Amino acid sequence: MATHHDLIIIGTGSGNSLLTPELEGLDVAIVEEGTFGGTCLNVGCIPTKMLVLPADRVLESREAERLGVHISRDVTVDWPAIRDRIFTDRIDQIASGGERYRRSQDHVTVYAATARFVGERRLTLSTGEEITADRVVVAAGSRADLLDVDGLDRVDPARGVHTSDTVMRVDELPKRMAIVGGGFVACEFAHVFGSLGVEVTQIQRSSRLLRVEDEEISRRYTELARGHHDVRLETTVSSAVRSDTTGTWTLGLKGLDGDTDVEVDAVLVAIGRTPNGARLGVEAAGIELDDRGVVVVDEQQRTTADGVWALGDVANSWQLKHVANHEARVVAHNLAVDTGRHRDPAATPMEADHRFVPHAVFEHPQIAAFGPTRAELEESGTPHVSYTQSFGDTAYGWALEDTTGILTVHADPTTGLLLSAHCMGPHASTLIQPLIQAASFGQPAREVARGQYWIHPALAEVVENALLGLDLEG
Repeated sequence: MATHHDLIIIGTGSGNSLLTPELEGLDVAIVEEGTFGGTCLNVGCIPTKMLVLPADRVLESREAERLGVHISRDVTVDWPAIRDRIFTDRIDQIASGGERYRRSQDHVTVYAATARFVGERRLTLSTGEEITADRVVVAAGSRADLLDVDGLDRVDPARGVHTSDTVMRVDELPKRMAIVGGGFVACEFAHVFGSLGVEVTQIQRSSRLLRVEDEEISRRYTELARGHHDVRLETTVSSAVRSDTTGTWTLGLKGLDGDTDVEVDAVLVAIGRTPNGARLGVEAAGIELDDRGVVVVDEQQRTTADGVWALGDVANSWQLKHVANHEARVVAHNLAVDTGRHRDPAATPMEADHRFVPHAVFEHPQIAAFGPTRAELEESGTPHVSYTQSFGDTAYGWALEDTTGILTVHADPTTGLLLSAHCMGPHASTLIQPLIQAASFGQPAREVARGQYWIHPALAEVVENALLGLDLEG
């Protein structure tokens, strides 16, 4: 016989934040097949950025010479200390603490199991139990993709085959690592492991790294990466053979140089992520998937099934934690309205705002952007004016001796409203925030540039100068 709940939440990433005070007292089931906290906390955004910081410090020590600072001794890396600071001292405690807290709540039942829909708001669990609910939220995230190559088609840390789920917890750094992929995850790990002393070979099937970025930034970044580690462009992995004697992998490659191979001690497959909707059998519950396997939702995050909402990686293509958090706030509000528990009896459902979704790549240098690229604006025929500001043409850029950083802004020529921004350089993920704010709140470029003080000679003058450089009408 099925156990009935008021609400079932599948996934404990952003889904774990749904239980606002207004929903206190509902009989809630939380289903989690892995570690509490989801991808971001355990194997994504947070630990990777905690790895990026020491990697940045290593590169900065090497770059200090251009500022007249000579470090006399070689930089050494204590990998166990770096790893344990992240996981033992921080992440693992947060994850286990979050689970203990939920289990301690009288109105919450935690099911450590995989789930699959077998009917309308009805789930069967890997424990053999069956549960139902009046309302369900699907927040089951996504999973790392693998290669359709024998040996690299499954995660096998003991044999040196990793995804982002496992590579951050290795016992020791390999001498040589192949990283397959050219997107956010692949590039961040190439920076991390390359800076920490691993000989990295990055294998990318297209002609540039970070090809979703504005072309100028993608091109500049690719050249910078090629100066740090071995980058094989327009290349794919055709075979993988492991030596039982040495434990090394020989990867057969097909690319611009014909058939070649590379020998490494570990392989990180970072070619993308697949949403988990299909694994849950959502279609059995009347929940539609699009042709990419993403759960279809409306502006209120409702699925095509009555009483079911979805959020995060399972329900969008951005696969970004800040998007999942935004959607979780929308769903929490809408659940409160739907259950009649909202503090304002006149409250109506909220809609998600995905107009200006930003992202950042925590590389060295950082990359951050929101909105369409120059090529996308031109292809769509959108009227726009553009300006590119070099970091090195500002006072703080002089201090940094920066020669590669740029910020490009695109705006409507008549209204001056920002359409997008694309940035590569120190602190790009922070510098772009006032531009996201301006776009989100409809603030024209000239108003933002001239309606406030800009601290001199702060790096934020890059933003000011970019806005002033736009050739706007009127």
